[in-house]
Amino acid sequence: MRLLVYNIRYATGTGPAFHLPLPGAGYLRSSRRVLDDITQFIRGEDPDLVGLIEVDTGSVRSALVNQAEYIAQHLGHYTVYECKYGAASINNQLPIVRKQGNAILAAPRVTGERFHYFPTGIKRLIIEMELDDVCVFLVHLSLKYRHRQEQLRHLHDLVLAAHKPVVVAGDFNTFSGTNELYLFMRATGLRSANLKGLASFPARIPRFELDFVLVSREIELIDFRVPNVQHSDHRPVICDFKVLTPTEIAQRDDRTRTSLLA
Repeated sequence: MRLLVYNIRYATGTGPAFHLPLPGAGYLRSSRRVLDDITQFIRGEDPDLVGLIEVDTGSVRSALVNQAEYIAQHLGHYTVYECKYGAASINNQLPIVRKQGNAILAAPRVTGERFHYFPTGIKRLIIEMELDDVCVFLVHLSLKYRHRQEQLRHLHDLVLAAHKPVVVAGDFNTFSGTNELYLFMRATGLRSANLKGLASFPARIPRFELDFVLVSREIELIDFRVPNVQHSDHRPVICDFKVLTPTEIAQRDDRTRTSLLA
């Protein structure tokens, strides 16, 4: 199974023009060309699952185009999306901002999806998508360290309540990389698929490991890549994995014990 996670920054593009005439002004200008470039890239990777962070679900910025549905249509995938701020947030009343969300795209074998919300932070959405043999959580954590720690505590409880192997993915905003996630991973039993600590931000010359795919012990990692793609301020991350059967897990554990005793 291939999972592609990408913070697309509402398909607003990159480069010096993004900050003209004022810093950050590019957030108000989505580009159909950039959206098409992102769509073609994703389709070329042929993923089974796609986690999209910072997707416009149909504001005037995107000319009322729901970017999650647009990409899903070109992939032939099912999609689920939601505003990332929570129903009680004032952001749900603001033009453009109320259409800012996250989305998961998947081949049509979904058994259920649920929306959860962190109790703290501005970006609160957690999308849980349940497939036949794996449960996927997509998150976009807070920029504030204290809020992130509280969000990770909440996410810990959701992970432990899952009844299937788990993948937690998204933009974690952890500028110290896995160091900040160490206790969370120890408590949940998850491990990072990015074994080499490859950076994904900023896209032009990546220096920070912000985008993660964390997997439970029932999942075998096959490959992990951070392609040199610069359609957003983040680079995408791609993880190939296999969900092991109980028999395969037992065989793997036996091989591990044998190698330790050798």
